[in-house]
Amino acid sequence: MPASHPQPVGDPPHRAPAERPTAPAKRPAAAPKSRGGGLALAIIVLPLVAVNIAGAEYYLAAVPDRVRHPWHAWLRPSGLVGQSAGLLAFVVFVFLWLYPLRKKWKSLAFTGSVGKWLDVHVTTALALPLLLAIHAAWRSDGVIGLGLTAMLIVIASGVAGRYLYTRIPRAKSGVELTRDEVATQRRELIDRLAATMGLSVDAVEQMLQLSHDDVAQDGVLRVITRLLTNDLSRWSRTRELRRRWSAAAPDGRPIQRTTLREALKLADREMSLMQQTRMLEATHRVFRYWHVAHRPFAITALVAVVIHVVVVVAVGATWLR
Repeated sequence: MPASHPQPVGDPPHRAPAERPTAPAKRPAAAPKSRGGGLALAIIVLPLVAVNIAGAEYYLAAVPDRVRHPWHAWLRPSGLVGQSAGLLAFVVFVFLWLYPLRKKWKSLAFTGSVGKWLDVHVTTALALPLLLAIHAAWRSDGVIGLGLTAMLIVIASGVAGRYLYTRIPRAKSGVELTRDEVATQRRELIDRLAATMGLSVDAVEQMLQLSHDDVAQDGVLRVITRLLTNDLSRWSRTRELRRRWSAAAPDGRPIQRTTLREALKLADREMSLMQQTRMLEATHRVFRYWHVAHRPFAITALVAVVIHVVVVVAVGATWLR
């Protein structure tokens, strides 16, 4: 039996309907936006938020009234809930110090890329304020207050550092891309976007152009302001493209939702790389300043936490004895 039947004479050959060009399967190796980070952060943070809300009646009470509160034995810093939060916060704090070791020692590469380590580092650090608030019962006096203040400064500094880190083009491994690698990825993105939307490469490049000021010699505050302004301008341009392409594709045909989503993703990535390339030298300069400032805060927090733990254990204000 033949594997296929001959086409009947007189019947027109079947032709598939014309389809809009689709993006090639190959994707750039740049670090993509993390999809699981938000979920992991929610899983960690939401229970802590719930504990803080549930204990609001106790935390908002005056200190003399707390002693007579029925939840005092549980929610005070040395209580079951309070001290458990403190122990967990201490474990998290020690874990955070493993990230600098991973950056310094390449022999630890088997534990994951620097980029993944940074994601975990930031996610767990964002849970610390809530843990410390539970442990301190929302008090900021004494040694525990010093530790809490130092920790909050370190966390705020860490968030700023994470923002600067993501404004430098990197591969999935966390290694910074060279200018040639960035140029190659930008070309791939433009080609894919042109194929997806049925546009010429020149039209895509013109559509994604964003204004730019020279900030090579500007100070730290102006560079940070420009970084934030770039984010807003990119967000605004992406919304404009969404409105324009949602109405109809450039060739007048309706555009599918999945195609629109892919096109906007490519456009946002290309504009982001373009802005990062223009700001690269200035971002590196601010990032170096941040490194100098962040380390003393982190060491201060470490000293404060160690003093707090030693004092608590020395006076016996713990059930770990």
